[in-house]
Amino acid sequence: MKADAISYPPRGLSREEAARYVGVGPTLFDEMVGDGRMPRPKHINSRTIWDRVALDIAFTSLPEKDSGLQELLERSKRDGGKR
Repeated sequence: MKADAISYPPRGLSREEAARYVGVGPTLFDEMVGDGRMPRPKHINSRTIWDRVALDIAFTSLPEKDSGLQELLERSKRDGGKR
């Protein structure tokens, strides 16, 4: 494969790469996929890969620890963003 002059991160990540990308181990990552906190993988031929962009969205949706941000987001949804 010819080297690309433009450097960019891969869009598709293996299970281990996806787990590392979001900062957890593969076993916890599997649990998070199972309970819906992380997205399900895509299948390309025999490969199972996770979309990096979908991982970003899911990670952003995880609750913050004691920061109050989650409460503000929920309040904003209830209020329809009007203040």
